[in-house]
Amino acid sequence: MAEYIGLDVSMKETAVSIRRDGKRIWRGKCASDPTIIAELVRKQAPAVRRVVFETGPLSVWFYHALCAEGVPAICIDARHAKAALDMAPNKTDANDADGLAHLAEVGFFREVRVKGMDSMLARTLVAARTRLVRITTELSNQIRGIMKTFGLVVPAGKGTIFENNVRRLLADHEGLAAIVLPMLEAWRGIRTRAAELGRQLVADARQSQACRILMSIPGIGAITATSFATAIEDPSNFKKSRSVGAWIGLTTRRYQSGEVDYDGHISRRGDRHLRGLLYEAASVILTRSSAESTLRTWGLQLRERIGFKRAAVAMARKLAVIMHTMLRTGELFDPKAGATM
Repeated sequence: MAEYIGLDVSMKETAVSIRRDGKRIWRGKCASDPTIIAELVRKQAPAVRRVVFETGPLSVWFYHALCAEGVPAICIDARHAKAALDMAPNKTDANDADGLAHLAEVGFFREVRVKGMDSMLARTLVAARTRLVRITTELSNQIRGIMKTFGLVVPAGKGTIFENNVRRLLADHEGLAAIVLPMLEAWRGIRTRAAELGRQLVADARQSQACRILMSIPGIGAITATSFATAIEDPSNFKKSRSVGAWIGLTTRRYQSGEVDYDGHISRRGDRHLRGLLYEAASVILTRSSAESTLRTWGLQLRERIGFKRAAVAMARKLAVIMHTMLRTGELFDPKAGATM
């Protein structure tokens, strides 16, 4: 008889529940180590069919490590599992593991596609560079605010211009300089590291065929191309290009109940960072890009009818569809191609 296992994973310990023929046959805990869990599975459930756990900080590592050990691991959406796990009268790790094992046995779950390690490495590079850029912005704003309190208004400017202006204004204020200059040194160091990660990101994008294809679209740079390519991974993961927009959360939500039936705002599900990048790229195409294309003409006409923000969202959704189609066909962006896809 086949066994079904639920894993409630935490940082230190993992609760394990094993079911067979509709009954729990074993329950316990072990260290949150895929190797140890694989040994436990082989000992307690030699005929295991499914090992189910929720999405979380360790899910990528767990999935690939368990699969390497020959364990039939399945990662499921935590939001989907929550509805079933909330039925338990008491919220404990053991009960959550029982609930996951029950879901594994009846097949009532939604499997999540776990990204490969190479894709996660590229996404980590993008995330690290984005975080450092935000820290430099926060530090520069903090420096401006501190100096403004003492009547020293830093003129507009970025980078070296900003640093020179700060040092010039602090020349006759030794007490304030002792406080602000360490922050300025930290700002400069973090800015340098962010620039290094940015150069590494651009170099990696130039080596990737998928990124080179996506960057042929005006307004799509290395960051957006890398984020999109690593999120999609294999274009065959989506049967239709139109599904990508909904997967990123750029399609409207619908509510229907009895006589009530209306469309609301976009769902905002999925990758928030990628959704923001596509919106930014759409804004660039609508406002700053000088490259003429059928896509831009369509977006400008839409902006005249429904306004900039809604047009930018529609453009971002259209970009997701076009970019997926380009990855699937391997063709570069055609400015004359129709935008009604």
